[in-house]
Amino acid sequence: MRYPKPSWSNSDLELYRANVRRFVESEIKPNQKKWAEQQHVDRNTWLKAGELGLLLADVPDEYGGSGGDFTHMAVLFEELAYAGDRAFGVHVHAIAAHYILNHGTEAQKQKYLPKMATGEMIGAIAMSEPGAGSDLQGIRTSAVKQGDQYVINGSKIFISNGYLADLIVVVTKTDPNAGSKGVSLLIVETRNCEGFKVGRILEKLGQKGQDTCELFFDNVKVPTDNLLGAEGLGFMQLMVELPYERLMLGVGALAVVEAAIELTLEYTKERKAFGRTIFEFQNTRFKMAELKSQAVVARAFIDTCVEKLVKGELDTTTASIAKLHLSELECKVIDECLQFFGGYGYMLEYPIAQMYADARVQRIYGGSSEIMKEIIARSL
Repeated sequence: MRYPKPSWSNSDLELYRANVRRFVESEIKPNQKKWAEQQHVDRNTWLKAGELGLLLADVPDEYGGSGGDFTHMAVLFEELAYAGDRAFGVHVHAIAAHYILNHGTEAQKQKYLPKMATGEMIGAIAMSEPGAGSDLQGIRTSAVKQGDQYVINGSKIFISNGYLADLIVVVTKTDPNAGSKGVSLLIVETRNCEGFKVGRILEKLGQKGQDTCELFFDNVKVPTDNLLGAEGLGFMQLMVELPYERLMLGVGALAVVEAAIELTLEYTKERKAFGRTIFEFQNTRFKMAELKSQAVVARAFIDTCVEKLVKGELDTTTASIAKLHLSELECKVIDECLQFFGGYGYMLEYPIAQMYADARVQRIYGGSSEIMKEIIARSL
């Protein structure tokens, strides 16, 4: 494969990439069909990733992480995307861990992060509800303080890692009359949790191996010690962490773009029509040149964003631009690449078709394209 070397890479990261690639080749690729059929990743895969230090590579070693930075996570996201994987929910797991790392107490960090690093505890975030997706201020799941406990009632939908999660960062309303200032984040441990129920694993257009679920909270009691930060800080905490999530999605989207172009180049140079390869037609060469140019420009931008995040300089607007541009580009490039495969491009046994199905939600989750435009517009 001729994927470009990121500007932020170095010799240590390339060695790390080789280890990640071996893991992906041995543990991810062979199981993709199985996971799609059972609608979730095997728990043992999480433990193996934890043994290799892949799950929380950018979390300090004092909390069980590998002590790296976002570039290490970017390597993992890229290699999973190059392999065509959209099932292994390490992305959401890492985001949940960063809420605890950046907003939790020392006791919360010591209690949860080491187990999340080993894969003993799988993390998720419960934001979306049947009546509130991108509008986080509109959530209705309540958390009422009663003595030394919070009592949670409500439901969540479209929750990645929902079936397997042992720990969920739940977005709740602790003050229903305070708007965004009434939002709080609570850590819910799901094992033997009375009143907590995992609904069905949802049937999706793509990403079928990812366990996306409905969750129900019926008088679920959690200690007040499980509050992240303080009451009313939830919306601010969400805003602070969104650049990490959105760049993560941008990194993965770009890797898929690069993989789709490479896959299409290989196919068009082998497939023949009218006595010559498809690549020999000017239309093919010009279109592939156009797609390649867009990918190279996007690589320069995303690499700059990664460097900024590592330095703590990535702002919300730039992260939103990354998410908007790359998710839209991903869908556009895959669609144009698929066209060169003809009827085979519509068959799921061809990776380009699976890419097409998996990519569509990128313009929705993590903040829809319309929300990204609104955020960017506010900065103009």
